[in-house]
Amino acid sequence: MGRYVRFLFTAVYFVFLFTSSAQGIGDNEQSVLKEFEDSDQPSGRFNVFFNSLDRYNVNSAYDWLDTIKIYLANAQKTNDTTAAHLYKVMQAQVYNDLGEYDKSTALAKELYDIKDSLDTESQKIVLDVLDDNYANLQLFDKQIEIRKQKRELGFTNNVSFYDIYSNLGLYRKARNQYIMEVKPTIADNETFKLAQYHSKVGNYLRLDDSAPTALSELKKANSYLGVYMNDISTQKSESDIFESEILKAEIEGNIAKCHVMLGEFEEAIPLLESSIEILKKSPDNNDQSEVVENTMFLAEANLQLERFTEAKKHLDTEFDNINVLQIIKRNSLLAAFYDKVENYKNASIYYKRNERIKDSLAKKQSALIKQQLVTIVANEDLENSQRLIDEQKRINELARSEMKAKDERINLVFISLIFTLLGFAGLVYAYLKSIKNQRLIAEQKHIIETSLVEKDSLLKEIHHRVKNNLQMVSSLLSLQTKNTRSKAAIVALEEGKSRVKAMALIHQKLYQNDDLSVIEMQGYIESLINSVQSVYKKGGHNISITIDAEGTELDIDRAIPFGLILNELVSNSFKYAFPENDDNGKIYIHLRKNGDQGYFEYTDNGVGLPEDTDERSNSSMGIRLINRLVNQLQSKLNIDKQVEGVRFWFNFS
Repeated sequence: MGRYVRFLFTAVYFVFLFTSSAQGIGDNEQSVLKEFEDSDQPSGRFNVFFNSLDRYNVNSAYDWLDTIKIYLANAQKTNDTTAAHLYKVMQAQVYNDLGEYDKSTALAKELYDIKDSLDTESQKIVLDVLDDNYANLQLFDKQIEIRKQKRELGFTNNVSFYDIYSNLGLYRKARNQYIMEVKPTIADNETFKLAQYHSKVGNYLRLDDSAPTALSELKKANSYLGVYMNDISTQKSESDIFESEILKAEIEGNIAKCHVMLGEFEEAIPLLESSIEILKKSPDNNDQSEVVENTMFLAEANLQLERFTEAKKHLDTEFDNINVLQIIKRNSLLAAFYDKVENYKNASIYYKRNERIKDSLAKKQSALIKQQLVTIVANEDLENSQRLIDEQKRINELARSEMKAKDERINLVFISLIFTLLGFAGLVYAYLKSIKNQRLIAEQKHIIETSLVEKDSLLKEIHHRVKNNLQMVSSLLSLQTKNTRSKAAIVALEEGKSRVKAMALIHQKLYQNDDLSVIEMQGYIESLINSVQSVYKKGGHNISITIDAEGTELDIDRAIPFGLILNELVSNSFKYAFPENDDNGKIYIHLRKNGDQGYFEYTDNGVGLPEDTDERSNSSMGIRLINRLVNQLQSKLNIDKQVEGVRFWFNFS
């Protein structure tokens, strides 16, 4: 009897611990479902459902489905049709998130039939759900019809086909059409859209087995996204930050897949693991499909490295929604795993499973895909034909206008004929004369082109000589430094030498460029930093320097003042910002040019400026020089004293 009492007491104790632990988890992470239930109105619940970044953070989609069904039943009992429609829209989305596309489609079609009674937001969601369902069910002809309906209702400007081509495995055609449709719509300063664009192009290249080229595009996407996320001048909402994190996870996941395709398994594993963790937070079906895909690649990488336990753990992961191609890949990896551990019986089972699936898939999909392709090509041709018809209509309208104008001038035909004959005679004379003029023009053109080549060579030679002369000045200053005992004089000479080098570097970059009018600033800044470091490296600096000026070009009138300003700022950071320890020293240089406007920012995390900086500015050669140079750029220097370090910035024309 005592043994049973002890057992009961132990069981109660573990139940209490489990309940406390569960409650702790609930307290630490706010449940979106609870916020949904606490809302008073159906419209409020609708907004909570669709505006939450991660509605499945605590409660599963099945919990949501049960709750929504209860609210839907209550709305139907009270004949509240508006509320019932809202709950059905949410229900269709949950079925879609669960991968139950048939149920989601049936419910969405029911709502689509009464779309006129829905508000604009609900209409758009229903059409988006149908679009995604038909894509997953491979009913591309129906998907195109939904997209046409979106265009008619003003939710989209045109009917896109590139994602459909991708779903059919036509990745090159998908990439070409995506580039043609999307690239012209993105401005040079829209870094987030550029990140999305290069990410998509890179993924199409990866799917088309062009891993090296894909890797280049994906790294470019990562760079653009880094610029966007580090841009402190743009305010970002919580939704923007979440979207950026998801995009970064997608890009890193695709970079990792390229590494796997290239046999670089060690590089791929950490990227795949971090990508999976972030993508799990997204409620989007495509992101969840990426989680499955990344897990398969993670298993493959571990398998190739003969980490069998890790590989098997990932292959045994259960997913709510996995498509046929992913099942085939998992079976192939499981077969390879059992081959490597010499369990040939189990390997044979998975090989046979794949053969059955592939045979069945080939029979079912061959005719379907052919039919879908015919439909898509016909629709695309129809879109192009419609554009041609509209263009032809416009041409016909112009032709009718011209005919009307000709009718009004019919009385002047005879007079025009006489003048035409005279004009023809004049044209013959002009033609004969133009031949002579064209010869003269050709000769003059040759002379001008020769002169331009000579001018370019001469300008390069001038810049080369100016650079050499400035280097000679720098050398003279170095000799003077060695013959000078005054520390103050040595410091002044070193500073002068550094400024001369900054100007010499400008002329060096100019004569090395094909274009003598501008200087590419990323390379110039890197060279200038190396030059300054060579002077102050004697103390053994460990400062991390980040330069963000990719693609920015300045003419010589702006480049020289800018180079001198940067030379002063970097020299000051090396000399004064880190007097005791520079192990964690950081310098960030940001230069951007948008049209006729430019923006420059320089920050370090050193000890900052002294309290009496304003009084010293009148006597400090460096600050006075910087202010004059900024004035020369028609701007004003701004200085922000931070808790750690200092920030200099200005806008310039």
